Amino acid sequence: MISNPSTETTVASKLEALLNLQRLDSQLDEIRRVRGDLPEEVRDLEDEIAGYEVRVSKFDEEIQALNDQIKQRKQNAKDADGLIKKYEEQQQNVRNNREYEAIAKEIELQRLEIQISEKKIKEAQYQIELKNNDIAGTKQRLDERKKDLTNKNTELQTIVGESEADEKKLLDEREKAVKPIEERLLTAYTRIRGNVRNGLAVVTVKRDACGGCFNTVPPQRQADIISHKKIIVCEHCGRVLADVDSKVVA
Repeated sequence: MISNPSTETTVASKLEALLNLQRLDSQLDEIRRVRGDLPEEVRDLEDEIAGYEVRVSKFDEEIQALNDQIKQRKQNAKDADGLIKKYEEQQQNVRNNREYEAIAKEIELQRLEIQISEKKIKEAQYQIELKNNDIAGTKQRLDERKKDLTNKNTELQTIVGESEADEKKLLDEREKAVKPIEERLLTAYTRIRGNVRNGLAVVTVKRDACGGCFNTVPPQRQADIISHKKIIVCEHCGRVLADVDSKVVA
């Protein structure tokens, strides 16, 4: 049991207020149900698009870094070539074999530097080609997802547009409906709604059964519900049993 008010009128008014709130929330649930998974699908597409855009940006940065490496390697090769020419001129004026061999080693080192630079340049160019292919594939998927997003947004806006006025009206009514409900009852109502699949926290007894879980409600318990002396919850699902539809207890 949620509460034990002192008068029948107090309990009856609370139950009426809860039923009214449930009615409004059920209508809002129906509007949102019609939208289905579209809002979530739109958010997922937006996240996916953002991920692709980050990936393309990262590829661009990596390609820029590789181009910088190529530029540096070309400069290294140019510098090495200049040193080779300088050393070859010095070889013409050596005084002995030792000086000649020392310069020859320097020339060999610079030639090796040129070979390494050329190899690294080819590797970087190959990596750039791979990344450009990745960018092309990513941009293609990005374009496809953007088209999907446009279509989903159009579909969602159409559905929202059709129900926007009704939803606003219901939200305004709901704002007024919660004011007379005491905080602890509203908290309990919200908790129950969050725990059940169909969002029904307040129900009536129909054909001797709970309107939420459809389990049988005993005659004596139905009599207690009709008396409105206390707020009673279903012993099976925990929903508030606000009234008995037939008002006839066997």
